[in-house]
Amino acid sequence: MKPRAPSRREVLTGAAGVAAASIAGAPVSAQVPELSNLTLKKASDLLRRKSVSPVDLTEACLKRIEQLNPVVNAFITVTAEQALAAAREMAEEQRRGKWRGPLHGIPIALKDNIDTKGVRTTAASQLFKDRVPAEDAEVVQRLKAVGAIIIGKLNMQEFAYGTTSVASYYGAVHNPWALDRITGGSSGGSAAAIAADLCPGTLGTDTAGSIRIPSSYCGAVGLKPTYGRVSTHGVIPLSWTLDHVGPICRTVEDAAVMLNAIAGYDERDPGSVNVPVVDYTRALNLLTSKMRLGIPRTPYYDSLDPDVQKAMDRALEVLRKLTASATDVELPPAATTPVVGPEAQAYHQKMFKDSPELYQPNTRAALERSVNLNAADYAAKLREIHVLRREIKKVFVNVDLLITPTMPGLPIPIAESQNRLAAPIRNTGPFDVFGLPTISVPCGFSTSGLPIGLQISGAPFAELQVLALAHAYEQATEWHNRRPVIRPA
Repeated sequence: MKPRAPSRREVLTGAAGVAAASIAGAPVSAQVPELSNLTLKKASDLLRRKSVSPVDLTEACLKRIEQLNPVVNAFITVTAEQALAAAREMAEEQRRGKWRGPLHGIPIALKDNIDTKGVRTTAASQLFKDRVPAEDAEVVQRLKAVGAIIIGKLNMQEFAYGTTSVASYYGAVHNPWALDRITGGSSGGSAAAIAADLCPGTLGTDTAGSIRIPSSYCGAVGLKPTYGRVSTHGVIPLSWTLDHVGPICRTVEDAAVMLNAIAGYDERDPGSVNVPVVDYTRALNLLTSKMRLGIPRTPYYDSLDPDVQKAMDRALEVLRKLTASATDVELPPAATTPVVGPEAQAYHQKMFKDSPELYQPNTRAALERSVNLNAADYAAKLREIHVLRREIKKVFVNVDLLITPTMPGLPIPIAESQNRLAAPIRNTGPFDVFGLPTISVPCGFSTSGLPIGLQISGAPFAELQVLALAHAYEQATEWHNRRPVIRPA
């Protein structure tokens, strides 16, 4: 069974439509609509001054989605009617003098494993193609409370089980910088939507790199907060022990604004931690000159693509000028697979037994590999993660932040990824195991024009420091200002 044809209200595009729309990877051109090209903060400033209305901004995003989603395939569902109704409500509130804050009237899109009341949440799977939650996820409730407008649900790797965003019932997500390339995943639609200027902000999830990998591959800013900082209640799980929720945006400032909205304790999430929330936009004014950097050379800098190596060399030169010191450090090995497999199997066990044919082949193969995993091995690995999350704090006695490439290589062609579950998670997966706050920011481009990401990680709940250095680096460079040019279908 194939997805039905797209409409303005509900866009369900597949790889065949993308292939017909453009020559994969070819340079393309289009005029970017003015409002949809704004960062979240700039859009918020215009809204606050009443230079534009929430309806203007929402309509501009919907028009951009209508033009370009058939090319990049970032959205599974576009909630046009609901979004416009919410935009009118936010405009009326502002007219009456009510202003909920920086997200008031801002269109935000959500990865399609985040529950939305009354709106399909499919996890990009045929199994859930008609699933409509009765309740919003905690992060959605928080976004709506501060005036955000939910504009739609984003394509992804099926059930977040993999890092290419090719294995989706709704077709592969295409990289806006080169349409024949993967976006990475599993939050591929979230990063592609930001790169293609379809909306000012998105949410993704991250279990082994699923926020940071697509952010690196698509030239976006992706923040994975500390484990337990943001509630996962109402998010379809991959691995309860490793799942994180966080923003993917155009700038570090935008990510800080979104983190302010979604961070906080939630008693319904067993992994949530009751640590006070600070104003993360304070990071924009923090000095970085006394920060001590740690460089974990092995394995994070091993066998890098030559273009990634050059970009990292330049990035480290900039970072050394912004901070007090940079010294080599060693991090303990940390693997995600021994925990992800059993926990994914636990969630899917009955559904997989009853309807294995409804899963994408790569997802089905991964779940099959987990059927007979040893319980003792899982228990030992789970204990190891708890120990590592305690021990990793010792690294931050002598350094404040860790610097690595986000990805060792560049996004591969979609055609070469059909039989792969994952892009490499060597540099991203350990930070899910450690539970540390970690951000990917653009730090260069390959000779062929593909984005490259820099990864900055901090101590538990040190999001302020992570954001501060990321912002300082962003302001010292120009990589985040580059935008891909895409031809509408």
